[in-house]
Amino acid sequence: MAAEREHEHVRVAVIGSGFGGLGAAVRLRRAGITDFAVLERRDAVGGTWRDNSYPGCACDVPSHLYSFSFAPNPDWPRTFSGQRHIRAYLENVTDAFGLRPHIRLGHEVHRMSWDSRELHWIVEHSHGTLTADFVVSATGPLSDPKIPDFPGLDTFEGKVFHSAQWDHDYDLRGKRVAMVGTGASAIQIVPAIQPEVGRLTVFQRTAPWVMPRVDRRITGLERRLHARLPATGLLRRQLLWGVRELQVSAFTKRPDQLGLVQKLASAHMKRAVKDPVLREQLTPDYRIGCKRILLSNDYYPALARPNVDLVASGLREIRGNTLVAADGTETEVDAVVFGTGFHVTDMPIAERVHGAHGTTLAEEWKDGMEALRGCTAAGFPNFMTVIGPNTGLGNSSMILIIEAQLNYMIDYLTQLGTLGGRVALDARPEAVRAWNTHIQDRMRRTVWSTGGCDSWYLDDNGRNTTVWPGTTAEFRRVTRRLDLTEYEVLRAGEPGRAPADPTAAERVAATAGEAAA
Repeated sequence: MAAEREHEHVRVAVIGSGFGGLGAAVRLRRAGITDFAVLERRDAVGGTWRDNSYPGCACDVPSHLYSFSFAPNPDWPRTFSGQRHIRAYLENVTDAFGLRPHIRLGHEVHRMSWDSRELHWIVEHSHGTLTADFVVSATGPLSDPKIPDFPGLDTFEGKVFHSAQWDHDYDLRGKRVAMVGTGASAIQIVPAIQPEVGRLTVFQRTAPWVMPRVDRRITGLERRLHARLPATGLLRRQLLWGVRELQVSAFTKRPDQLGLVQKLASAHMKRAVKDPVLREQLTPDYRIGCKRILLSNDYYPALARPNVDLVASGLREIRGNTLVAADGTETEVDAVVFGTGFHVTDMPIAERVHGAHGTTLAEEWKDGMEALRGCTAAGFPNFMTVIGPNTGLGNSSMILIIEAQLNYMIDYLTQLGTLGGRVALDARPEAVRAWNTHIQDRMRRTVWSTGGCDSWYLDDNGRNTTVWPGTTAEFRRVTRRLDLTEYEVLRAGEPGRAPADPTAAERVAATAGEAAA
């Protein structure tokens, strides 16, 4: 029995149990596919909403839009819900759709190898090995924290942690704390910890544009209405979606139209920050929208408090317990919190995926991530990434993109079933190139390319391999069906195919022999 468990075969293996992984599991079950496993490295589902539990953590997309269309929640407590409620929502989805039997917690994937002879994936994880006809990588771009390698970091004697790895056992009260970074996490952390720390120093490399957060409590009457008349909740979602769809052209085609929004953001700052020097330091030198627009009502007021200092030149190095900024400013602190983002354009999971030619996905993407319709890469048959290259959004809900990709996933599996026998589909290199040339051509006139900033959307080559340069409705259209002409059909036993990964196959055989013995 142990040997069977160690080396089971499933039709679909899903990696990750955040919105992407759980959404994939629900869609598989609704399509009548129950032979699948969800491998999750953590001890609970939730993905980024399980990992990020820092003070003040909340979503910057309205709750009724930041949820699955097939699992509406009439009981959201606020228009913008906090981490605790979003995580609870994902736990409820897991239970409501009967996903628990499919989920393997504490199963970290170490290596995935394509077996070209058997036409399946060999998935080696922390509890053994399984094989799968099809793999869905739903690890997400915000799963692996990034801490820059600042000189002297290893000499710091105080407490150090990333916003996504918050140490709740460490008491910040009265401490001298440095917040490194001023992105989406930092602007939530700063006002949350400012009242309790002794002194807070914020190291800002680039000032963000911050807009008011139109947040409020959702009344009991509204919640009862949404529960008794689900159409009202759907209408609310559609209105939220429609407003954001109308905004897309300003980001992607006519950045000059963002001028009014920029003036509103400037006025928002001026209302809270009276010090002209601080205002100048907080005013970005790029067009609004070039980086993600942040939402907060209390970030600027927190920065204006007497126990907060802004260092506007960014962190350069660390000498013992002293942080040295690029302008030479020195600050002695007890703790450092890094709000420095994640490995987005260099997803670590890509180093663990070995395709048909023996190379890793990371090696294939060394000059920049590329995928056909944001989903599939050439040389990696029957492998699909949820929230892949150029699927991100600058102004709307990623759940819309995820659900569109899951439509593509279901059609992919349907096509495989229609073809019959042991079969795989491999994205044609020319189709991948054509798609990405089209995307990059469209990217040239977007605010992300013309706005004058260096954002986390860009890879090391300066290409925007992160954001989708269109509406979510358009993305849904281009991923509704899998076009077989964009794929090569692989069948077991056909000549001319790349050989199986011998090392992976040998490891499976050896482990199987040990388990049987």
